[in-house]
Amino acid sequence: MRRDLDGLGAIGRRRSLAPRRGIDFTSNDYLALAASARLRDAALTAIGRGVAIGSGGSRLLRGNTDEHEALEAEAAAFFNAAAALFMASGYAANAMLFATLPQRGDLVVHDALVHASAHEGMRLGRADTAAFDHNDVNAAADAIAAWRRGGGTGTPWIAVESLYSMDGDRAPLADFAALAERTQAMLLIDEAHATGLYGADGRGLAAAWQGRENVVTLHTCGKAMGAEGALILGPGIVRDVLVNRGRGFIFSTAPSPLIAAVVREAIRALADEPQRRTRLDVLVAHAGAVLGPLGVSLSGSAIQPIVIGEDARTMAIAAALQAQGFDVRGIRPPTVPAGTARLRITLTLNIDEAAVSDLAAVLAPHL
Repeated sequence: MRRDLDGLGAIGRRRSLAPRRGIDFTSNDYLALAASARLRDAALTAIGRGVAIGSGGSRLLRGNTDEHEALEAEAAAFFNAAAALFMASGYAANAMLFATLPQRGDLVVHDALVHASAHEGMRLGRADTAAFDHNDVNAAADAIAAWRRGGGTGTPWIAVESLYSMDGDRAPLADFAALAERTQAMLLIDEAHATGLYGADGRGLAAAWQGRENVVTLHTCGKAMGAEGALILGPGIVRDVLVNRGRGFIFSTAPSPLIAAVVREAIRALADEPQRRTRLDVLVAHAGAVLGPLGVSLSGSAIQPIVIGEDARTMAIAAALQAQGFDVRGIRPPTVPAGTARLRITLTLNIDEAAVSDLAAVLAPHL
């Protein structure tokens, strides 16, 4: 173990935990709901009516509560899905999806930049896998066609993120949905960084396809919704399979009933506080106006990467920004491809235009 850590240190990739300090340019609390009075009041109200903090067991035993059931019913209705399943984290949910749903003889064809949790699930799963170049629908189609020519007879599973966590760019979902229809494939869409920010009432970038029998989506609750956990949404049979075969569900203590109650309130906040999304759009536009002249390639979303390239220089710039009061973190491989170490700037309602302008001024000499 020590040798492994020393090896990471030698190449500038050994990590350590750091406290939160300075102006928030790194969290995923896009709508500033995490510390909002609305969610705090929801938690206090739930405690007041006797909602437990812990579940006491797995959902299949004593851990299933009215709060879990109510959340899943409301989430399914809100996101226009037949069924929902609540999990303790996005990582656990994504890993379970890929480990459980694709079967032996199937093919998971996935964007090269999908999240580590998807790769973990594929590693645990029984299906064949094939990566395609980022957002390249034709490459995905070619991978499925090659698999069929090689004798593949199972179901293809196309896996993408709707908004990519390290690049801030969108997937061409309409094209992937059309490909899924043409190839009789299932479409797995990770909406983690789009939930709450896009679509009617914040239903996500995949809202137009939610409810189809061949679409499964993942909506995390710890980013724009400001709480914790994740919701898997799709056909009823998908939920039933996960309840019966998903080891990450079966053998885990159920998520906190109190958090389930808070997530219900977060969903309601998405629907009746559209001004949060409007305000964030204004902030994203302002960031583009002040970062664009610095030569930054703009993502157009709340996730704004600034690719530096070399690991050590990236971390040195991040440290310099932190020293001046801006909480900006450097992202190194293997989280991103080699040679693309970057500053990952996120825009949230925890900051304002003045803070963004100040950051741009401090950042300019380093670019």
